[in-house]
Amino acid sequence: MGVRHPSRGYFALLRLGIGVFMALTWAPAHTDQLSDASALAVIYPDIGDPFRSVFKQIIEGVEARANRRVNTHPVGPNSNAAELNGRLKRNGTRAVIALGRQGVKIAAGLDRDIAVVVGGVLSVPEAENRNLTGISLTPDPALLFSFLKSLLPGVKRVTVIYDPQNNAWLLKLAQTAARVQGLTLVAHEAPDLATAAHLYEAAFASADSRLDAIWLPHDATTVDEATILPLVLKESWNRGVPIFSSSFLHVRKGALFALYPNNMELGRDLADSALAILAGEPRKRGLSPLRQVYTAVNLRTASHIGLTIDYQQQRSFNFIFPEPS
Repeated sequence: MGVRHPSRGYFALLRLGIGVFMALTWAPAHTDQLSDASALAVIYPDIGDPFRSVFKQIIEGVEARANRRVNTHPVGPNSNAAELNGRLKRNGTRAVIALGRQGVKIAAGLDRDIAVVVGGVLSVPEAENRNLTGISLTPDPALLFSFLKSLLPGVKRVTVIYDPQNNAWLLKLAQTAARVQGLTLVAHEAPDLATAAHLYEAAFASADSRLDAIWLPHDATTVDEATILPLVLKESWNRGVPIFSSSFLHVRKGALFALYPNNMELGRDLADSALAILAGEPRKRGLSPLRQVYTAVNLRTASHIGLTIDYQQQRSFNFIFPEPS
């Protein structure tokens, strides 16, 4: 009597059973939920709105990813790092998400066996950046340049003026991102306001409105709101040279577009980093640029430079200025 071979249906069921088993047992632990509610905590600045609302949205994203409420600790200038450290240790906390400058400052005083993930800050000093894990509030240049090319495919050159103490790390990423988009990035260092003003004047004087655009990063030195920004906006309008920004507020004032944080999704990404550390995965050192973003566009500026944005395109933007009546 011959050996009876299993039917194709049998193998199909067997493969299905193995697939279900793998899905249930091999999924990464940190992608589901936080099994120990006290293992993760959030430190954030105890300040008023609108910043409090921003931090609350980030925390909501953290809790959505962790699939439960997490312990939160508001901190101020007079908060005691040693006292907070003791409280976290008693709670069994093994990782914290530190938000804002105040949160990052006090987290620096915690025991080394409490892992720290940083969020809600634009940048940190270069020496500290190498030892941190976290996500900046400044948008990824790759996203900015990609959006620029989608609106203005004829642009070939982007000029940026920056203070290396603030944004040297970001410019390294920007150089690579520009090459990917076929852009030439012209980057000028400016350690003070006077140098920045001179460089902007020279950039606009030599710019071709069909080929050039100017990027305004988050930079307190080179994008000073009181002196530099009005100068740049005026020159942009007069010469028809588009400017784009890493700050939402600049769109209201006349920048063509900006990318700005999606706070809930940022919270989810910060939680992913913290939960990965708790799961024993290797830490990714350094501050990463923001990739969870919304888009804001100024239609009046677009029209002024001869750019037509149709209704279908407008529907894909998160904020339009002037706001539709």
